[in-house]
Amino acid sequence: MPQGVRFCRSADGTGIAIGTNGKGPALVQAPTWMTHIELDWESRVWRPWLDQLADGHTLVRHDLRGCGLSDRDVAGVSLASFVADLEAVVDTLALQRFPLFGLCQGGVIAAAYAARHPDRVTQLVLYGSYVQGALARTGRTLEAREAEALATLIETGWARPTPAFREVFASLLMPDARPEVVRALSEMERHSTTPAMARRLWLAFHAFDIADVAPRLAVPTLVLHCRGDGMVPFEEGRRLATLIPGARFVALDGSNHILQSDDACWGRLWDEVHSFLGGDRPAPEAGAPAFSELTPRERELLDLIARGRSNAAIAEALSISPKTVRNHVTSVFGKLGVSHRAEAIVLAREAGLGSN
Repeated sequence: MPQGVRFCRSADGTGIAIGTNGKGPALVQAPTWMTHIELDWESRVWRPWLDQLADGHTLVRHDLRGCGLSDRDVAGVSLASFVADLEAVVDTLALQRFPLFGLCQGGVIAAAYAARHPDRVTQLVLYGSYVQGALARTGRTLEAREAEALATLIETGWARPTPAFREVFASLLMPDARPEVVRALSEMERHSTTPAMARRLWLAFHAFDIADVAPRLAVPTLVLHCRGDGMVPFEEGRRLATLIPGARFVALDGSNHILQSDDACWGRLWDEVHSFLGGDRPAPEAGAPAFSELTPRERELLDLIARGRSNAAIAEALSISPKTVRNHVTSVFGKLGVSHRAEAIVLAREAGLGSN
């Protein structure tokens, strides 16, 4: 289903770009570090995330002010302004009650919004997020010095044709990712915003502080964090879950801040998220309960299986690794309740897949 793109004005007049995709009840995603609602769908970094978030939902997301299709030349860059942008988005779409998802900085924005609007947020999912940015913590910590040093690196190297400077950030975000994925994220960073705005956003994110906000949250909350996260310390995720009343905390055994579909804990991440949001997911379609559970990428893969393609051929066709294909195949077989490829092909062809 093609993505719908529209625009709204935030409280201070800033133009914000909104993207919607999928079918079902709304799931709102707060924006994170460097967004571009058009290019994200073509990105091998973000496409797996978007497929999962749009599975069974109409995914609503927007570009950060200063990024993507939103206004680039903006004055206010703060947690308050980001929350105001989110308010403008949901009000423009006339959303009354919805689950809210936030990754990293997006988790802080989502939590701040939920604290202000507990009547509108049904569930809150926070992944790889934090209570206080490095510049907001007491004392001049090593993390604060690193944040300031990286801000200088952004200013001097972001726009250079060579990706070396941007790949520093991509590598911090995904130390275990394949080189081509790191390069893809580096390119996304370059196209998403200007060097000056990237620096301003970096410093703003590190100044976030919701230590007083988190204990006031009155929304069912799921907090997930990778133990080896090198961008946001695991302790920050644990602390966030501790401060939010009744929050459920899930520790994931991974090192990538932005997990990829070939990470060992990828399946657990989405099992936890979909289970938590389960009460908000639509009932399966009559007559095809198994197929309604497949993500768009899984349906695409199943179609290729039904055409008789091998795992290697599927990996080449979808530009993903053979390991990722194997993970998808395992997930598809589990959802269809089959044990062998031949059984999956029969069901797929009966559903109209695999035809030329």
